Amino acid sequence: MIFLKLFFTFFKIGLFGFGGGYGMLSLIQSETVTHNAWMTSAEFANIVAISQMTPGPIGINAATYCGYTAVHNAAMGETMAVLGSATATLALVLPSFILMIMISRLFMKYMNSMVVQSIMSGLRPAVVGLIAAAALLLMNSENFSAPSINPWYFGISIYIFTATLIGTMALKINPIRMICWAAFAGLMLLY
Repeated sequence: MIFLKLFFTFFKIGLFGFGGGYGMLSLIQSETVTHNAWMTSAEFANIVAISQMTPGPIGINAATYCGYTAVHNAAMGETMAVLGSATATLALVLPSFILMIMISRLFMKYMNSMVVQSIMSGLRPAVVGLIAAAALLLMNSENFSAPSINPWYFGISIYIFTATLIGTMALKINPIRMICWAAFAGLMLLY
């Protein structure tokens, strides 16, 4: 049954998804697109874009939308798709909730110990790697096209990507403003 698979899949992602939502994106894509084939890569890219634009943590938003899309694509109807959203979201949050309750007391007690500090030092580069993997997985022909397929779309995609990167990193423009400008540029490309 798809609900049990959804629960197990997102529970596993929640258990091993260090680095927050951006770190989880590569795991979510691997499980929902590649391993279980619940959605296409293009659908996942749309889910990531919507997850970034809606309020709340991106990992939880992505789980909610992925649960909905997986059940909807299985032709189970709108009500069941909403249940799929709830299942994926609960499964993603549950491991963190349980672990935080269990270890919060121990962490506060041993926070300054050399062992805990060493573990945290080892996890930081892994988190950066997971975030980089999520970014690289989204750099595909479905999001950027390809020069041989549609040179105009490819060129505009590269321009928007570069402008957003420079705007947020070098010019320190608010990311929300950059998202709005990129959405406006996308709308202008329709005409």
